[in-house]
Amino acid sequence: MNRVHQVGLPVASLLSMMLVSGCVSQSDYDALQTQNQQLQQQVASQEQQINADKAQIARLQGAIKYTVNSDLLFAPGSWQMTAQGKRIIAGFASKLAPTMQNKLLVSGYTDNSPIGPALKAQGVTSNQVLSEKRAEAVMQYLISQGVKPDLISAKGFGDTDPVAPNDTPQDRAKNRRVELSLAES
Repeated sequence: MNRVHQVGLPVASLLSMMLVSGCVSQSDYDALQTQNQQLQQQVASQEQQINADKAQIARLQGAIKYTVNSDLLFAPGSWQMTAQGKRIIAGFASKLAPTMQNKLLVSGYTDNSPIGPALKAQGVTSNQVLSEKRAEAVMQYLISQGVKPDLISAKGFGDTDPVAPNDTPQDRAKNRRVELSLAES
């Protein structure tokens, strides 16, 4: 609405000054007033379009990224999917696979907790490696559920992109996640 006032005020000020000085004809005044109304309508229309575009962007942002807490997909200290994790991913795959046309990126993330001895004994030496194995496991399961292998890739990010501080168990749980998103072309 500020733009409407910004456009309307200079024209209104000009009109007032001209009327006070008596140097404008009624037809010039009417023409300026018509032009002012047209400009106000254009600004209102543009504001409506901007709001519609913002709503569309918000819908798209919500539609192209799906985040699952890793605790729902994997047992603690593992990259093997649980039965519950398989059900979650199978549900996603059943909706996605039949109509999939864009590339999908499976991104794995961890918290910053050190790797325990059990994982180290299995060759997982860092959170980076664990996140890669988890992303790969989800990708392979999606493929087994009908997602086209040439349209999917996996990448692990370790603890490099936290969504919360790693200072409480609840926040660390938020950071352990798998994101499924449409990859940039």
